[in-house]
Amino acid sequence: MSDIQRLLDIMAKLRAPGGGCPWDLEQTFETIAPYTIEEAYEVDDAIRRGDFEGLRDELGDLLLQVVFHAQMADEEERFDFGDVVESICDKLVRRHPHVFGDASIETAEAQTDAWEQQKTLERARRGETSAADGIPAGLPALLRAGKLLRRAQRAGFALPTREESAGHAKAALEALDASSLGSLLLAVAQLAQHEGVDAEEALRTATAEFETSLREWERADR
Repeated sequence: MSDIQRLLDIMAKLRAPGGGCPWDLEQTFETIAPYTIEEAYEVDDAIRRGDFEGLRDELGDLLLQVVFHAQMADEEERFDFGDVVESICDKLVRRHPHVFGDASIETAEAQTDAWEQQKTLERARRGETSAADGIPAGLPALLRAGKLLRRAQRAGFALPTREESAGHAKAALEALDASSLGSLLLAVAQLAQHEGVDAEEALRTATAEFETSLREWERADR
């Protein structure tokens, strides 16, 4: 028996009615999703700390999340673990035509550009028309803002220049330089805490407003 088959069998037994684990049986996609996100962050933490023994364990925990979701989907006859593997294999082959096909890509930068072009085509096939489509609303606000800004820039949306962005920050706090940017963000978070404001939610709201502007610009440009 392969290691992955053993894991799949263990997960199926944990979810087996009448003999499985009561906690595992109560779980749904929605209740497990937060654990999936948490495990991904714990993988990141182990990498940042250079803890490779911990990374091995955290990757196992993250793999369990994939198997858990696949087991629940299999129970509902939606898809199974094999379908998940097939999907990622097909995607990797499709997004690397220079390895698995006849395309020629010479640099990592060119590969990144080709990857983004391929993802744009895939979004179009799914009926997504906005550069903002497909960016999970549940991403941490800072992460989502960066992803949205990069998408908007690739789409040709006019972003504030560095000077304009710096001017906006200076207008609020009177001074800004590159070395103090991290301190500035931390200070804003501290001020939000003092004022009883959820800084994550505040940035998420501002990002949503930017997303609205981007979508309006896209509609007007067509």
